Amino acid sequence: MSQLSSLAVPEDFPDAPDAVEHIIVPRTSDIGGFEVRRALPSKERRMVGPFVFLDQMGPDVLVAGHGMDVRPHPHIGLATLTYLFDGEIWHRDSLGYEMPIRPGALNLMTAGRGIVHSERSGVETRPVDHRVFGLQSWIALPKAREEDEPGFIHHPMSDLPTLNAEGKKVRVVLGSAYGESSPVVTPSETIYVDIQMDAGSVLPVPADWEERALHVSEGSIDVGGQRVDAGTLAVLKPGDAVTVRARSHTRVMIVGGEPLDGPRHLWWNFVSSSKDRLEQAKADWKAGKFPVVPGDTEEFIPLPE
Repeated sequence: MSQLSSLAVPEDFPDAPDAVEHIIVPRTSDIGGFEVRRALPSKERRMVGPFVFLDQMGPDVLVAGHGMDVRPHPHIGLATLTYLFDGEIWHRDSLGYEMPIRPGALNLMTAGRGIVHSERSGVETRPVDHRVFGLQSWIALPKAREEDEPGFIHHPMSDLPTLNAEGKKVRVVLGSAYGESSPVVTPSETIYVDIQMDAGSVLPVPADWEERALHVSEGSIDVGGQRVDAGTLAVLKPGDAVTVRARSHTRVMIVGGEPLDGPRHLWWNFVSSSKDRLEQAKADWKAGKFPVVPGDTEEFIPLPE
């Protein structure tokens, strides 16, 4: 890889004028009384690198007395990545982890052969108006890792390398970019970078990663000759370096990495290279064979009919 070691645009940096392969406008979906915008999977693109699912949560204000209540539900064959820009969500899982998810921190839950978790507003935030804004992604596991033991890791914001220069702030959440590397070990080569840009600032995005997309979470950018607005995912062509220009104060995520080792089947909260494995997961959840979430055992999300 040619990893740029600076946030400045080199004089000889290539900037492909037609580098955008797809512009994906997300559809809306409800998760526990909270509306999200889902960019992956879509009809234009099922996955980018190992990412098979990408939701933007908010920005939204949950009024006092109400909150997010994503009841206990199962996963297999994937790792979930919850990354907040604003607000707080309480994560609980069947391994016994109970953790507040806060802005800038990394929370990576590996489902492997099976895990159950819930995501709710906390007891301190629920009585007051509270804002929630962030992304939730699923990373499909390599075939050889699909049945791994489940696990959970948390890294506070201070663990993740951050660069500040020329009106840009870049935090490397997963992978390596701009001369910095995240301490997080991932099952396959993955890139996930949080970028904040002042209006008018310019950032090079090299062609270092085989598959890449830019998720505009706030604001608006120009890239590859196209305007991309908030909530939209721009999938870049392989091999094309591009320059991102912020039209306003903007927040962009670079998402991607190594392509998966074959197609994946997605059904509800399950991901697998095997359709038979999905059927087994359905039967196991319906029969109550998944583990429970300590401290959150009173309700669950039933298997969709």
